[in-house]
Amino acid sequence: MPVAIITGASKGLGRALAEALAARGWDLVLDARGAGALQEAAGAVGRHGTRVTALPGDVADGGHRAALVAAAWRLGGVDLVVSNASALGAEPLVRLAELPLEGLRQALEVNAVAALGLVQEALPLLQASPAGAVIAVSSDAAAEAYATWGGYGASKAALDQLAAVLGAEEPGLRVWAVDPGDMATDLYAAAVPGDEDPRPAPAEVVPAFLRLLDERPVSGRYAAPSLVEGR
Repeated sequence: MPVAIITGASKGLGRALAEALAARGWDLVLDARGAGALQEAAGAVGRHGTRVTALPGDVADGGHRAALVAAAWRLGGVDLVVSNASALGAEPLVRLAELPLEGLRQALEVNAVAALGLVQEALPLLQASPAGAVIAVSSDAAAEAYATWGGYGASKAALDQLAAVLGAEEPGLRVWAVDPGDMATDLYAAAVPGDEDPRPAPAEVVPAFLRLLDERPVSGRYAAPSLVEGR
């Protein structure tokens, strides 16, 4: 069975993607900071009958990243790494003039540095896989200028660039930066509390990620809504 590591998998997009992959027979290593929510998610995902290892911890910690890869190795290897864990830098979001620099450092550390660190740790196993792939969950804020989204957007822009260069340096892998579009998630609620405009559930975006895995297009940046709509 193929094996995936998914960070930030206790809720939102990470959990929805874990459910979809488990339904397809994937074995999974799941990460999140909250142990209780992660165990609950792992129990639900495990009902599909695949092997699920849940490791609570901070993906910014190198020892935790090594443990994630070691757990995947025990399941048979690493075929997919999904960097979904994210930090906003400030909750709620604020203008750059008010953004704590420590918050910016945290966003860069979690969203970009830790994502690269996890790939570095998993790279030998990814290279050994017949269909190794990396998915970096990006954001529209990485490419557009939205007030208050500057710190988070900068960290996701850094992630996009890392993914693009990794794709050029590792032609045997597929490396996709994916903008999932607006979703109804706890992350968005923390970023912009009180915004009650309707947004799709994360599960509605998952088909875009499955399409990438099925069709394996060239490495690059993709928008999930376009993939879902078939463009």
